[in-house]
Amino acid sequence: MPKRLRLTRRFPVAMSEDAYRRLRRFAREAGLDEGEALSFPFENFDRVTVSEVLPHRLRLFNADLEARKR
Repeated sequence: MPKRLRLTRRFPVAMSEDAYRRLRRFAREAGLDEGEALSFPFENFDRVTVSEVLPHRLRLFNADLEARKR
């Protein structure tokens, strides 16, 4: 029997407009609602990320973050 998806936590999330548009597009294409679509990458984090590329992408994101906040 498949494991039932239970959304047990709700928390306020701050996202850029670009990230939210991408989340909505991903959810629509996958046939999920936004909460389910947001749960998917975190439940499968090690399988959906390339561990060699992630630190580099994170450094780039952090370097650009302060400028994007203004």
